[in-house]
Amino acid sequence: MWFFGKKGASGFSARSTAEEVTHGVDGTGLTAIVTGASSGIGVETARVLALRGVHVVMAVRNTGSGAKVKEDIVNRVPGAKLDVMELDLSSMDSVRKFASDYKSSGRPLNLLINNAGIMACPFMLSKDNVELQFATNHLGHFLLTKLLLDTMKNTSRESKREGRIVNLSSEAHRYSYPEGVRFDKINDKSSYSSIRAYGQSKLCNILHANELTKQLKEDGVNITANSLHPGAIMTNLGRYFNSYLAGAVGAVAKYVLKTVPQGAATTCYVALSPQVTGVTGEYFLDSNIAKPISLAKDSELAKKVWDFSTKLTESQSGESSTSN
Repeated sequence: MWFFGKKGASGFSARSTAEEVTHGVDGTGLTAIVTGASSGIGVETARVLALRGVHVVMAVRNTGSGAKVKEDIVNRVPGAKLDVMELDLSSMDSVRKFASDYKSSGRPLNLLINNAGIMACPFMLSKDNVELQFATNHLGHFLLTKLLLDTMKNTSRESKREGRIVNLSSEAHRYSYPEGVRFDKINDKSSYSSIRAYGQSKLCNILHANELTKQLKEDGVNITANSLHPGAIMTNLGRYFNSYLAGAVGAVAKYVLKTVPQGAATTCYVALSPQVTGVTGEYFLDSNIAKPISLAKDSELAKKVWDFSTKLTESQSGESSTSN
């Protein structure tokens, strides 16, 4: 990834922007949800999708900020179709309300872009008493995807167009805990590492997409699921880094960090490019297929994460059987 100008098989590189990788693509008639669309690369993802004719639903925690971003995009992209809806991924109740409201609206859903995330925060629990990075980065998106999957299946069938689920992971998945996912220590404050917990949540993003791929293939549904690393970008994702570290990073930023338009490129490429048609269960980096760590390709671990996540989300809704 550090060879910024080196193009891969797709014809794009780390220097490619979101507009460049979607040049000539017509997204008219497609509807997308982009989580975390009011800050960082989420804003640029929403803008470029709208620029290509996609109807974008901005799923954001702060609807006030979302409304301002929407206004700004509409000013820059006349005719852009955007809606703002409230979604707090750290709260399962919020995820359920969002999904229920979305389904009630009767909107189709072609593209689900699980973009939102928090990074390297101190140990905290979510409203549902789950470690915050795991809850926000993985579990919230897992539940959101599960609740909207039927809508995506119906849209794909009715429109005869491929649906795409895009999980934003990170190269930080390489720096999870040694065992990959600590199922029995998710909430263990004493051994918590903010960086490793972030890596764990990002590893789960890949495993989630891979298990989804398996299940969607078994169902014979025309929906793909892929994960990606957007690149190292100086956005407010790193708000928990101390000021000294932020300053040091800033000093070398122009040499190693991507701009926001470059950071949103891989997401927009995987979501819209005809080059990615039929490609599923892959991990992308700099708008090209890349190799994650071997744990990320472990199908047994992927199933275990799926079952663990299902149990956690069901136990918060009263769905699970009391006879267990």
